[in-house]
Amino acid sequence: MNAPDRFELFVLAEGEKKITEKVVSGMANCSDFLLLKEDHTLGNLLSAYLRMAPHVMFAAYKIGHPNVPEVLLRVQTDGVITPREALVTTCKQLVALYGQLGREFQKELALRKYADQSESAAAAAANDASGSGAAGAGAATGLPGQNGL
Repeated sequence: MNAPDRFELFVLAEGEKKITEKVVSGMANCSDFLLLKEDHTLGNLLSAYLRMAPHVMFAAYKIGHPNVPEVLLRVQTDGVITPREALVTTCKQLVALYGQLGREFQKELALRKYADQSESAAAAAANDASGSGAAGAGAATGLPGQNGL
């Protein structure tokens, strides 16, 4: 089969850079960023958050070919900041945002585990209490299947 090894889709080769910038000569304050070993997930995320940035006039991405894991991200700013500064700022904001999401998730997960343990302990205690009472009641009434009857 002509398909590349799966690890080649996300592991950088020796000497490969993750991101390279090329200034677009025909447009003011515009750069193309080539992100290697990435796909629509990161391209869409970055372009969407870049468009929300105050000094960014244009941000979009494209995938050249579905079998080539490269994202071309074009960013144009109003000149107050450079496209590189806009990208770095957006990346820092996203790292902080997802860090906060991770912390909140871990906190909720710990609370859920604690709640599940409390419910399990309460249910086990209730089963023990009702289980011994039911066996005693069954023996007293002489129901079949109880105490060898």
